[in-house]
Amino acid sequence: MSKRYYLGLDQGTTGTTALLLDENWNMAAKGYKEHTQYYPESGWVEHDPIEIWNSILESIDMALKEVGAQASELVCIGLDNQGETCMIWDKNTGQPVYNAIVWQDRRTARYADQLAEKYGPMIREKTGLVIDSYFSGTKFKWILDHVEGAMERAKAGELLAGTLDSWMIWKLTGGKAHVTDYSTASRTMLLNIHTGQWDDEILEILGIPKQILPEICDSAQVYGYTDPDDFFGAKIPISGSVVDQQAALFGQACYTPGSVKTTYGTGCFMLMNTGDKPIYSENGLLTTVAWGFDKKLTFPLDGGVYITGAAVQWLRDKLQIIKTSAQTEEMAIAAGNTGGVYFVPAFAGLAAPHWDQYARGTIVGITGGTTKEQIVRATLESVAYQVYDNLEVMNRDSGIPIQVMRVDGGMVANNFLMQFQSDIMGIPVDVPVITETTALGAAYLAALGMGEFSSLDDLASKWKLSRRFEPKMSADQRESLLHDWHRAVERAKKWIEAEKEAEAVTV
Repeated sequence: MSKRYYLGLDQGTTGTTALLLDENWNMAAKGYKEHTQYYPESGWVEHDPIEIWNSILESIDMALKEVGAQASELVCIGLDNQGETCMIWDKNTGQPVYNAIVWQDRRTARYADQLAEKYGPMIREKTGLVIDSYFSGTKFKWILDHVEGAMERAKAGELLAGTLDSWMIWKLTGGKAHVTDYSTASRTMLLNIHTGQWDDEILEILGIPKQILPEICDSAQVYGYTDPDDFFGAKIPISGSVVDQQAALFGQACYTPGSVKTTYGTGCFMLMNTGDKPIYSENGLLTTVAWGFDKKLTFPLDGGVYITGAAVQWLRDKLQIIKTSAQTEEMAIAAGNTGGVYFVPAFAGLAAPHWDQYARGTIVGITGGTTKEQIVRATLESVAYQVYDNLEVMNRDSGIPIQVMRVDGGMVANNFLMQFQSDIMGIPVDVPVITETTALGAAYLAALGMGEFSSLDDLASKWKLSRRFEPKMSADQRESLLHDWHRAVERAKKWIEAEKEAEAVTV
């Protein structure tokens, strides 16, 4: 007798995870395949979309083989994506006209500054976003302006544009579906969150032809079916799609206003469900879309940290003071404290709540006695501090005190970090049984899109707690540590401001 599996695809910044869930929503298998990061110029970050497509197929194949399953045993597929990473491709051949430009990429920073000066309030009111090169809109414009013939071909209807969800669905369906969902569309800086449609005024300002953009759909519905020729000989419904952080919010069962999750990955991202009305932050957080069902939108407040897990990768790959990420927990504990060292990992600027594109990484407080263990501990602590900065302003903006935070992602395996996070925030931190929450959320949405769940309450009952970290730090110690952290942040801000006018990379 054949089994039934739900497939959640998490297409992340550094790789793709394929998560198989059995009929009882237990994790049955997982496949993971990394892809290459390309840095063609300073501040530029790119991915090869063809390599990503191959990594998707390889990760799925790995998961299926782990349990001896066939693709035909998949009930449905849900996927999540990097959010702002985007690309443009030939609608007939599927060939990208340029590499995917990654959310971390800063090549359009100068243009974003110019755009903000003229249109900042209007675009924020319509999209909920602060104008920044982080979002997809300026990236689309760059490709159209810099790839020879791209604008002409776009206007002639020969090209398609999209974030990586659109690319994945288009490839999975053999080019039959060009779609995105409300949550991912909200990360482009092109979606009017009040109408749920692409905004004609913003498109005109950026010079992006509307016809190249995907159809905006609900986050849970059948978008199409896999092409058997491209997908292991099976025709499977693709019935859930959402941006990665919103997938984690959904997988963490944060369905009520005030519930909060933080995902620890390459960057760190926290979302607070604020219900059916957008709340505009007065402290630099974003207002975005969590998901959309039956064309009705749920909104969260959104805080993001660019560099968290990536800072640990830097310790491993560039400084080579660790061999594996797992070593950091033992080293941090062995250090006892940082010896007054603070590390602000602003490699790509600072995101919420600071929004400083020109900040750069800074390590302060080093003495001749500073050890590598203290540097490692300062790196882990920097993750917790950056999360705190976002959650603190979420409290203020929402007027809803955060009682507990649900967490997921690779770094939650680090018990030192989770305990320090609880300490520095002064609230419990909950780790679920399944920490691959982005892929889980995608699978949940796919099942919802197939009518497998009757309600969100039905889904919420599936969430299971693995362990809870309670705060142990005194209020005085917490305040002292945060005071010095914020001093360090101020030293990192606007580091390259003097060079701004001379910056060579412009749109």
